[in-house]
Amino acid sequence: MPTTLAPPDLAITTVRTLAIDAVQHADSGHPGAPMGLAPAAWTLWTRHMRYNPADPEWPGRDRFVLSAGHASALLYAMLHLTGYDLPMEQLMRFRQLGSQTPGHPERGDTPGVEITTGPLGQGTGNAVGFALAEAMLGAEFNRDGHAIVDHRTWFICSDGDLMEGISHEAASVAGFLGLGKLVGIWDDNHISLDGPTDLSFGEDVPARFAAYGWRVLEVGDGNDVDAIDAALTEAADSDGRPTLIALRTHIGYGSPNKQDRSSAHGSPLGVDEVAATKRNYGWPEEAQFLVPDEVAAWAPEMAARGRALQAEWEGRMEAYAAAFPAEAAELRRRGDGRLPDGWRDAAPAFAVGEKLATRASAGRALNAFAHAIPELVQGAADLSTSTSTDLKDLGVVRKGDYAGRNIYYGVREHAMGAITNGLAAHGGLRPACATFFTFSDYMKNTIRLAALMKLPSIFVYTHDSVALGEDGPTHQPIEHLAALRAIPGLVTLRPADANEATAGWEVALERTDGPTAFVLSRQGLPTLGPDPAVARGAYVVEDGGDCILIGTGAEVHTALAARELLAADGVSARVVSMPSMELFRQQDLAYREEVLPSDQRVRVSVEAASHFGWAEWVGLDGTAVAIDRFGVSAPGDQALEALGITAEAVAAAVRTQIG
Repeated sequence: MPTTLAPPDLAITTVRTLAIDAVQHADSGHPGAPMGLAPAAWTLWTRHMRYNPADPEWPGRDRFVLSAGHASALLYAMLHLTGYDLPMEQLMRFRQLGSQTPGHPERGDTPGVEITTGPLGQGTGNAVGFALAEAMLGAEFNRDGHAIVDHRTWFICSDGDLMEGISHEAASVAGFLGLGKLVGIWDDNHISLDGPTDLSFGEDVPARFAAYGWRVLEVGDGNDVDAIDAALTEAADSDGRPTLIALRTHIGYGSPNKQDRSSAHGSPLGVDEVAATKRNYGWPEEAQFLVPDEVAAWAPEMAARGRALQAEWEGRMEAYAAAFPAEAAELRRRGDGRLPDGWRDAAPAFAVGEKLATRASAGRALNAFAHAIPELVQGAADLSTSTSTDLKDLGVVRKGDYAGRNIYYGVREHAMGAITNGLAAHGGLRPACATFFTFSDYMKNTIRLAALMKLPSIFVYTHDSVALGEDGPTHQPIEHLAALRAIPGLVTLRPADANEATAGWEVALERTDGPTAFVLSRQGLPTLGPDPAVARGAYVVEDGGDCILIGTGAEVHTALAARELLAADGVSARVVSMPSMELFRQQDLAYREEVLPSDQRVRVSVEAASHFGWAEWVGLDGTAVAIDRFGVSAPGDQALEALGITAEAVAAAVRTQIG
């Protein structure tokens, strides 16, 4: 950098005081970690990371993940000082309604924020996803002399991140796959919210990461910019392993009364301590949000550097396009978020009456679409044969060979979900992941974050009810459907047959504004009519005028059987399949009235899960035939009968309402 720019010490102190002032001004936040991490962040952002502040979405940029999302004031200070469109007034509105500086980094709110972080450990998994996406896309698109996909992923994690189990799982995946362009900085400050980390955390972290297959570098002084610079330089020179830099820092660095104390973690320093800390730094005590002119000069310098980096990459992209026009066009299509022309033509055909578990029919649809949509990739938590999600003849992602499209996550549901979100956020891939429905609880935070970020992640859950049978209550989901349906922005699909499963995949693949969860059966279900209206959330399967029976998934067939029982009594029942409450709720009033006429008050729903949420559709006078207890270990048909999910129970509920 030109010598006219501010020396590192002045710039680092500016980062520290901006974070202190933002937290104090908001009277809320986490000042301690930014104060300790400022030298590392400044060194990384000004000497090593490749980015263009004027174009935060430039595909050739490095990715940065602040897994320790509570240190958001550090990230906002760096974005401001390096020239991103984050003006000072936004730092002054830290944690305030409608600002671009929320309490934890949120994708979409702030230029330069790649991923929403805060729940500890999630960002570590997301970073693995970014690095895996780079490796997979590089294997697909790079050619000799044309490394068009070639960037690094950097992340900062805290002690708390490394305590969370998800970080163990994610680190294990990264080491096993040899993601050499992944670099983490561990903020080893020996402090957590409750006090010193030795109250609860005593393992040898470097040894643990080395056992996972990581290269570990240690920097004993978090203020030694030259040592940090050397470690980052070594980390950037990949040896085929991901790298963890163990950085010994001091939380609340420079605070006379709060350095190395938990009181610096999650509360403002206080007016007096802010003044004392600034005195310690040799900083004007009364100045707030001060950026010296010498430090402000870094922003245009980094902007110029970013423009040059992007221009160089765009030149390489032009050469790549000239040499490989088809590949370049494909990469541009994915960047635009467009699906290939004619992809729907790949949809498989199913004959009426053909009996298949929806896990099997959905798997056939997934495979058919995957051969038409090259960006569609999948992974499973050691269950791809059970979930029917394995992509046939499309290869396996392995260390040093990332050209496959099947990712074997092992029994690591937590990491699988976070990595899937990282793949989706990176761009260029459409990721799905799969496990049994009962294990969706392991992934709840991940699904929630996908919805919060509006990522098009696809979560496939099979063995959807007590009908899975003999594995018993531990594996039989009850409350899980209600839990997923409560997540804003998530579309849950529980198809009733093969055609609904296929249409569900069409819905999921077209969605660009949020995640989709499939809930699929183990038991075989007969195929109903063609062209189900899955995209509208609910539709009439069989008509009738005396009552309405509403089912989802396998229980649509239960409702159809109940319709036959009622017909013998002279009762005419309409059967409605409702594969997605969320999609149906989005329809206009006219369509909803067409499917569920408001003047028909005799309504019964049937679903092999908790009744929670069904009052919206059956009304206070209706009945939800459901399961509000844990399941039983028995063959699936016996379990359903024992727990009251039968045609007889549905018909009896109608008779009770009719009187």
